[in-house]
Amino acid sequence: MSRAYGVISKIIACVCHVTRLVKMVESLTMLRFVVCFVVLLSFIIAKIECRSFSIDYANNCFTKDGEPFRYISGSFHYFRVPSYYWKDRLLKLKAAGLNTVQTYVAWNFHEAVQGKYNFDGDADLVSFINLANSLGLLVIVRAGPYICAEWEFGGFPGWLLKNPHIVLRSSKDKSYISAVDSWMGVLLPKLKPLLYANGGPIVAVQVENEYGSYVACDHDYMTHLEQLFRLHLGNDVILFTTDGDAAALLKCGTIPSLYATVDFGPGTDPSAAFAVQRQFSPKGPLVNSEYYTGWLDLWGEPHQERNQQIVAQYLDKILAMNASVNLYMFEVCTNFGFMNGATFSSRYQPVPTSYDYDAPLTEAGDPTEKYFTLRTTIAKYNKPPAIPIPPATPKYNYGTVEMTEMSPLLEFVQQLTPLGPVENVQPLTMEQLGQNYGFVLYRTELPLVMAQSTRMLNVTGLVHDRAIVFVGKIRQATLNRTNGQSNASLVIGEELELDILVENMGRVNFGSAILDPKGLLGNVTLDGYQLFNWKMYPLELDLVVSNNSQYRKVHGNSVVENLGFDNGFAPTFFHGELPSAPFASARFDSYLKLDGWTKGQAYVNGFNLGRYWPEAGPQKTLFVPANVLRPDQKPNSVVLLELDDAPCDYPEKCFVEFVTTPNINGTVLPIYVDRLVKSHKQKKN
Repeated sequence: MSRAYGVISKIIACVCHVTRLVKMVESLTMLRFVVCFVVLLSFIIAKIECRSFSIDYANNCFTKDGEPFRYISGSFHYFRVPSYYWKDRLLKLKAAGLNTVQTYVAWNFHEAVQGKYNFDGDADLVSFINLANSLGLLVIVRAGPYICAEWEFGGFPGWLLKNPHIVLRSSKDKSYISAVDSWMGVLLPKLKPLLYANGGPIVAVQVENEYGSYVACDHDYMTHLEQLFRLHLGNDVILFTTDGDAAALLKCGTIPSLYATVDFGPGTDPSAAFAVQRQFSPKGPLVNSEYYTGWLDLWGEPHQERNQQIVAQYLDKILAMNASVNLYMFEVCTNFGFMNGATFSSRYQPVPTSYDYDAPLTEAGDPTEKYFTLRTTIAKYNKPPAIPIPPATPKYNYGTVEMTEMSPLLEFVQQLTPLGPVENVQPLTMEQLGQNYGFVLYRTELPLVMAQSTRMLNVTGLVHDRAIVFVGKIRQATLNRTNGQSNASLVIGEELELDILVENMGRVNFGSAILDPKGLLGNVTLDGYQLFNWKMYPLELDLVVSNNSQYRKVHGNSVVENLGFDNGFAPTFFHGELPSAPFASARFDSYLKLDGWTKGQAYVNGFNLGRYWPEAGPQKTLFVPANVLRPDQKPNSVVLLELDDAPCDYPEKCFVEFVTTPNINGTVLPIYVDRLVKSHKQKKN
């Protein structure tokens, strides 16, 4: 009845507008009449097509255009999937019966350098949202500023840590609040035209993320964020929070003016979890903002899997309660480049390159058995649309690629730091050097009195996160934050140059340990003697990738041999050429198999595929999306920076393979085990 009344009201309004229009004709020229008619017609259409998405507190549900609505959503992170594949993945999500897609917004993906914003290509958030809209999907945006997501630094840009005293996620630090205000002043205006009320697909926006799990418990901070979001977005959008299903978490994680939702996985009784939500949202829809289809992996630990039948069983229970739900994750994604996060409970543990999560869609977007099982469950409550499920992406076995040794990294430190080193009496952190990701080489000269001696090196406060130590370009030790090693015995000869190559293996993304600067965080001593006058080289690895010919080995084997141990233990660049597929202009997904290699970074055609660490496992292959390969018949460039042990003692072993089958469930070796020393002893014997 109310709906009919609304239609009648709109018709009456239209008649009234037409009457006014007739009267206007008597006093207007034909041109003015046409202009006014177009304007008035636009106004009438806008009135008739009024859109709304809101919370019906009386009936405990969402309403979409005045009708009860329940969303069934899937998490898909645009910043972890090439834009080349966005449409493919979104169509598969829709074909599973989902009506909404949920995504985080990674601040550091868009503002890697303070004040310089990137919203192009794979970072084109607006295009991603518009694409979802064109496919008939609604969108939920988890705007942050903090997102967790097992993503580097929980989405925060590394440059925030230039200030070592910064207080994150709190109203107490004006510099932090200022940075957040500036970022949101760029992001949120891009979202406003895309709100559902404005004709777009965005129906809800999350403020912060799982704030109740953070130590601050600062409601003034949450209030500031809410006011900031309302300033830029207005009142025609639902603002919500998400926390675990414990009252203590929601007590700190939300405020009354934001709609509180919970997250939980299979095995948790939905009735009990939603009872906690009801303590903070007494009326309105039941919402699980993160229903876990799997769980995260860590380097050196077994691959995580969750039984598809149990996942479906508990999803069924949630949907039977008429709750809205988001499946986290729905699509396996990739931490390309240096963007994996890390956890810290009893010790530091980085996340692998593949963000597998045992999700319904694989890293290449292929539907799994879990996909079809969950689709069947969802169909009981929301019939899938009559569209075909897009097939698995084609894969191609490009075969074996012979890798040729280039010069060791230490031979090209000057070239990899085109602006020259930063000099300081004491070591500076990576962030203070403006090097947010990758590697920094710290160099100093040892006192002459230490020549021809054995000394104990100690790094105050550990290295963050892994350091290779050289004296006179001879590799002496590897310090690993995970095993708590901060000292090593050094054998010093006549050469007195000390080099410490430090790798940022990913900032902590969750909990109180997210204040995680990288590099050397304290003093360095030898037998208690403090070392001063450091030269610090932020290494731009892209220079090797973009012009690898100038980094080819030019001194025969003598340079490599002089670096100590053998050529496998000097961090070294390797290059190979991948032949194109035997089909004109065709490109296919593949997987880079790195059997025999130990740890490093891999590039294809200049694209940073991410970290490889098959020695640690469980991930043994890297996903190579088709879009990074050349569309013509020219060879593709493959570059590896192998940090530890290359399988190149014999030419016939110095290769990588491009295969059609991934391996993210291989054997593991805990990363706190010093495997390199053991390997070296075996080689010497």
